[in-house]
Amino acid sequence: MTSGDSFYGGILVFRGFTSLMDPALYAPLPDDWSVGVADIVDSTKAIAAQRYKAVNMAGAAVIAAVTNALEGREFPFVFGGDGASFAVAPDDLASAREALAATATWVREDLDLEMRVALVPVSAIRAQGLDVRVARFGPSANLSYAMFSGGGLAWADAAMKRGEFAIAEAPDGTQPDLSGLSCRFEVMPAARGLILSVLVMPARGADPHAFRKVIEDIIHLVERSPDGGRPVPLQGPPLTWPPQGLEYEARTKRGGPLVVRRARVLAYTLFVYLIMRFDLNVGGFVPNIYKRQVVENSDFRKFDDGLRMILDCTPQLERALSDRLAAAARDGIVRYGIHQQDAAMMTCFTPSALRSDHVHFIDGARGGYASAATALKAMMA
Repeated sequence: MTSGDSFYGGILVFRGFTSLMDPALYAPLPDDWSVGVADIVDSTKAIAAQRYKAVNMAGAAVIAAVTNALEGREFPFVFGGDGASFAVAPDDLASAREALAATATWVREDLDLEMRVALVPVSAIRAQGLDVRVARFGPSANLSYAMFSGGGLAWADAAMKRGEFAIAEAPDGTQPDLSGLSCRFEVMPAARGLILSVLVMPARGADPHAFRKVIEDIIHLVERSPDGGRPVPLQGPPLTWPPQGLEYEARTKRGGPLVVRRARVLAYTLFVYLIMRFDLNVGGFVPNIYKRQVVENSDFRKFDDGLRMILDCTPQLERALSDRLAAAARDGIVRYGIHQQDAAMMTCFTPSALRSDHVHFIDGARGGYASAATALKAMMA
């Protein structure tokens, strides 16, 4: 057992998202750990060019590459739409560094995007008077997602954007291990009126108790919505063939010319489509169980020094959320961004379809978290 296994594995998983802001659920990262951060440069331009699926694929690739580099060991991470954040123990630092460097190269060469990556020592964060604390939220019995508090993750992200703690790209042609990363499902249209991307951060100098109250009010408003505003249909996301994400998935594969990789993915996804379409049990894989787990395992809400949610909601709920957030902003408690769109999208990390802990990252399909972040920045200007 590594030091990472003993720490993160020892944090109790909590159920019920309404408990999110309970400080007793969060454990401080050991001082010798490091925080990894990554984001896409000029993601707003990529969104304007209708390339948000590529942006999401890049963010999810960070988590896939580090997970595979750590040989599947659990570590805390959070998907941010146009990037990702995570934390690793000293034993895993070198592997994470290599995975980040290789992912940045792959994103540039295969997705034609620029990715910043950095590794920030927790000790450097604490030297700023901030902290990195981690909780584990279980949306289902299948798996848990990390939640972060303490302000340290936001500081690490800002430091990366200033050019600090940067990791240089790997040499041209370096390919990270992205096994299990895919985006085969189609977008998920809003069923209740609109898909809302929500991002809520504490205002500078805000009272922590007042911020906690605002977040809890927002969560309670959302909990009244059917299925807590989950944007993934109960029957699972739509699946067609050939899949919309065929080209991206082909580029995650190692070995051989792209045309060959594309043909292999085309053949394999046809096989998968037929299994799912006709509900065929194959080698222990049961389509209906997998579809149910996809719904249960979707990460449409999270906390990483701020609240992030992708909600399928009514216009009435959107107004209620906007009114509460606007009042809190006037009181100097929060800064926030919201973005409306007509559909959500899913990017999947499934190292094994026979296990129940496959991960499904949710974002808005027309700008998502990145557009909400742009709205938040405009509020601060």
